[in-house]
Amino acid sequence: MSRKPDKPKPPSQKRWEGKEKPDWLSRALARAGVFPQDEAEAAIAAGRVSINGRVAKMPLTPVPAGSVVKVDGHVVPLGAPATRVLAFHKPAGVLSSTARQHRTGTVFEVLLPQLPPDLAGYSWHAVGRLDVDSTGLLLFTNDDKLVAHATSPDTRLPKRYVATVFSTATDEKVEPLRQGMTLDDGPARPAKVVVRDEHTVEVTITEGRNHQVKRMLGAVGLPVRALHREAVGDIVLDIPEGTFRVLTDEEVREKLHYEGRGAAES
Repeated sequence: MSRKPDKPKPPSQKRWEGKEKPDWLSRALARAGVFPQDEAEAAIAAGRVSINGRVAKMPLTPVPAGSVVKVDGHVVPLGAPATRVLAFHKPAGVLSSTARQHRTGTVFEVLLPQLPPDLAGYSWHAVGRLDVDSTGLLLFTNDDKLVAHATSPDTRLPKRYVATVFSTATDEKVEPLRQGMTLDDGPARPAKVVVRDEHTVEVTITEGRNHQVKRMLGAVGLPVRALHREAVGDIVLDIPEGTFRVLTDEEVREKLHYEGRGAAES
């Protein structure tokens, strides 16, 4: 019986002790916006990528600092690119994930075909999630540190939702959300809550637990019929459903409270 080839392993930490640990080739190409990760792996397998004059055939080939990397004979810069952030208006009926389930599509299938060439090469990360039936503001970035910043409960970045509820909403009913309540996975921080009308409730939270707003409202007898996210930080949704726009550096800095990687580093 033939033996399956061993799965390639990332460069070992010990090998690079005392030195700057290099990135892997496929990830370095994706982070720099040269190719999305899957296209980078395909280009490497096809022999289109070289490091310091030698063709690299493995996606996990280390790229030491100062290496000259070429794709199709042309030098490509692999420095960390400037932080880019997209605001996307998520429609209902698509998943906030990279993989579709059964016949349900994903936000990436809606967003990626719209991107111009200067944005299409990056590996984009969704900043948090929205349920498949929820709509509204969903951010995407090429900077995984921004994902951690925006989704960490320690950052306390506010997220504002508007819920359409089945029962009649009153200030008395939503008061437990304002005081802080205990859910099945522990205490929830006090939320800012505004009753807009008897079936519409605005909820602003500084956490981002799974189905949190739906669970909070359900716990006070206000089951949610529809949920829409209006804002993340001070970024307010201002584009038509299914479309995107690029946030400015000032918006990222002032409204998401994130410094990011400047263009000088790219």
